[in-house]
Amino acid sequence: MQRYIIRRVVLMVPTMLGTTFLVFAMMRLMPGDFTDFLGGDFGALDAETKALIQAEFGLDQNWATQYIGWIADLLRGDFGVSVYSGRPISGDLLQRLPITLELGIFAMLINLVIGIPIGIISAVRQFSWYDYTGRAGAIALLAVPNFWIALLAISLAGKYALWAVPSPTYPGLFEDPIANLKFMAFPALLTGAAGAGYQMRFGRTAMLEVMRQDYIRTAWSKGLQERAVILKHGLRNALIPIVTVIGLFLPALIGGTVVIETIYSIPGMGRYFIHALNGRDLFIVQALAVIFTMVVIVSNFIVDIAYSILNPRIRYS
Repeated sequence: MQRYIIRRVVLMVPTMLGTTFLVFAMMRLMPGDFTDFLGGDFGALDAETKALIQAEFGLDQNWATQYIGWIADLLRGDFGVSVYSGRPISGDLLQRLPITLELGIFAMLINLVIGIPIGIISAVRQFSWYDYTGRAGAIALLAVPNFWIALLAISLAGKYALWAVPSPTYPGLFEDPIANLKFMAFPALLTGAAGAGYQMRFGRTAMLEVMRQDYIRTAWSKGLQERAVILKHGLRNALIPIVTVIGLFLPALIGGTVVIETIYSIPGMGRYFIHALNGRDLFIVQALAVIFTMVVIVSNFIVDIAYSILNPRIRYS
């Protein structure tokens, strides 16, 4: 196991380097740059002013020099400064990261609380009205985009559900916990809903396969209670596909937070990313891409380790 962990950690390095180069190249291949947006209502900047601004941020150098310098700064924990505000990006990330983490944790909890129990019940009560209702609900959650539901909810909220109206200001979790939970409840529900649909489908399929195994029939024949058969013998062996879905949901969760934070004006990293991308603030986009990539890589690594814990037959060497 130790050798496998070391090997996986080593393999993270080329993956991260490849991702950073891809993001770096894409940002510089996009038409125009941030200097095209600095003029605002006063019109475009002249060529001399643009050249001075680009030189200030080191964008007048060749790509290789810029990339090596950026990687060296990353290794020191320096993400650079915003080309608009001039503030260190690290400071902005420290303010916005806890907000996105809060939204992501709530969404993941909703995903697990809704998806896993309904998937298990659908499998255990196959072809019952529980099963048909759960399958229909899962398909509906997968088919309807969460941003469409968010926009529809905002349109109808003024008349039917005032609690779903986006608040103009974000109440901090430690400043006003009750107001914060009210603010985050509906965005987290929308973010976790699509993942819950996947969880229902995969959980049901995995549980159905497990419940047909010989050791489950043996447990029934011994007269064990239904709860013991399902939770102790069935669920534990069905957890590997469920954990896989959790790992696959994390990249979708990142994309979901970008959309939901923008719609509900949540000052998290997703909204920060959209503003930076629209304004060609390339240093912010590059920093966020690195963080998102790290989240995906580490989450997949944790899922692989969880396999060996859940199933002792799986051994890594």
